[in-house]
Formats: sequence, C-alpha cells, structure tokens
Amino acid sequence: MNPVQILVLYYSRNGSVRNLARMVARGIESVPGACACLRTVPPVSAVCEAVAPAVPDSGAPYVSLADLESCSALALGSPTRFGNMAAPLKYFLDGTGTQWLAGTLAGKPAAVFTSTASMHGGQETTLLSMMLPLLHHGMLVLGLPYTEPALNSTQSGGTPYGASHVAGAHADPTLSEHEADLAIALGRRLAQVALRLSA
Repeated sequence: MNPVQILVLYYSRNGSVRNLARMVARGIESVPGACACLRTVPPVSAVCEAVAPAVPDSGAPYVSLADLESCSALALGSPTRFGNMAAPLKYFLDGTGTQWLAGTLAGKPAAVFTSTASMHGGQETTLLSMMLPLLHHGMLVLGLPYTEPALNSTQSGGTPYGASHVAGAHADPTLSEHEADLAIALGRRLAQVALRLSA
C-alpha cells in the first residue's frame, strides 16, 4: 500500500515558519503509512519585472498545482502580516480557482500554523484567515485539542486553532519545547485523520 502523502506548504521569511513546517512534517512522518512533502511559495515582488528563480536557492522546492491534486491532506503555514496570512501564500491560493471548480481539495483534511513577533501579534486571526480559503475548497479543517498537554502548559506559542511560534522582536526562529511539541502533534493528528479517511 502506498503511503498517504501530506503536503506541508508554507511561506517563511526568517525561518520560524520553516522550523514549524519541519516539526509538522516530523509529526506526519511519525505515523506509519504517512509521508510529508515540504513545499514553499516564491516571494511576491512589487516590481513587475522581478522573477523568482524556478528553483529556490535553499529549502523546500516551490509548490505546484499538481502537488495539491496528489496530496491526501494539507498543512498550511504562514507568518502573520497584520493578523492575516502573508501575501505570497495568499497569491498562490488565489490562483487555485480551477482546483476549486474541480473539487480537488474537497473532503481532504487540513491544518494551519503560524509565527508572530509578539505574543498578541495576531496568531489566532492569521490561523483563521488561512482556514477561510480551505473551507471554501471544502477541506476538513483540524485544530489542536486540549488533550495535548503542551496546549495547557505553553508560555509561548500554541493555540487550539493550530501550531504557532512567538519569534520576538529579533525574529528568533528557535522553537520552544512546547511549540515544537504542538507542531509535531498537529502533524501527527493530520496524518492520523488522513489515514482514516483514505481507508
């Protein structure tokens, strides 16, 4: 039996969201029968002539629409921008009208994760903003239940809406123990649900 492929799609500027994505992927890979596929999106430029290279200099490859079609589940991550997802991720999602019409993502489970500079910098609204297009696509959006001990203990990131990180004023990408635990738990939960649905 082929493993269930779960797309971990993110945009990261300073490494915090990338680190969360890696922990989500670790959680996915901890579930037998599931595998994580890490992908990112290119930055958006205000200069019309600016073109991103076809392959990023480092990190995950750029996502393609075919990645959405082939995945069994989706984990979506973005830094917060004034309580909303970052423009590069929104730009990619805005181009998925054909997949919406075809119902490509309908019925697939999804989860979201984010990073902010401050504790009250819009983590929950950013997570909710990422859920909206997923709901329009007909996805089954998962959060983190309070049965996760770290959710009750965290003094940094972590919400019932999804995994998160507080980077601070100096954009420290290092995850706290609880932030890492919750990102892993989110990936594990997403993989478990995807496997149940695929059966």
